Amino acid sequence: MSKIYTRTGDKGQTSLFTGQRVPKNDPYIEALGSVDECNCAIGAALAHLPKDPRFHKYQEQLETIQHTLFDLGAALATPRSSAADAKIKKTRFDHDGVTALENWMDEMENELPKLQSFILPGGHTCGSLLHLARSISRRAERHVVPIYNHADVSEDVLMYLNRLSDYLFMASRQINHLLGAPETIWEQHKGIKPM
Repeated sequence: MSKIYTRTGDKGQTSLFTGQRVPKNDPYIEALGSVDECNCAIGAALAHLPKDPRFHKYQEQLETIQHTLFDLGAALATPRSSAADAKIKKTRFDHDGVTALENWMDEMENELPKLQSFILPGGHTCGSLLHLARSISRRAERHVVPIYNHADVSEDVLMYLNRLSDYLFMASRQINHLLGAPETIWEQHKGIKPM
């Protein structure tokens, strides 16, 4: 990589992988930004993951997800309706990531207590940050829907983001469970009681 600053974005534009210049608030850039935010939140969660052998596999899973989100971003930055075949092939995003997330969730589901109600985001700092990453992944999914509807990204990209939010919810619960951080059950708000 060359210098971090290029001066090419000083007028509010940036480039997709195709070379196409688009405004920085273009739907593709909004989607890429949400994917990046999700990745950053996962990184913050990892920084708070205890250095304990019980958590090694979750560290590996979350780091794998971070790499996969870079691959997903490359696919998003390569609109299939306008990119050359060579670039589409180079940034192809397949179903393997979705399968991995499902397998990891199945394993956690066998270890976690069953949910009887909605829970509030929280718990240990790591678990809380994974809840934050989950909500950002949902936003990324919402940004990708119109791009998918224009056939500019594969179904596997959309499926991965959908499954990722589920995985992050499960991982948050699992880490909180292993650390003994209790889950706060949602209760319907009945208004503020008078003093």
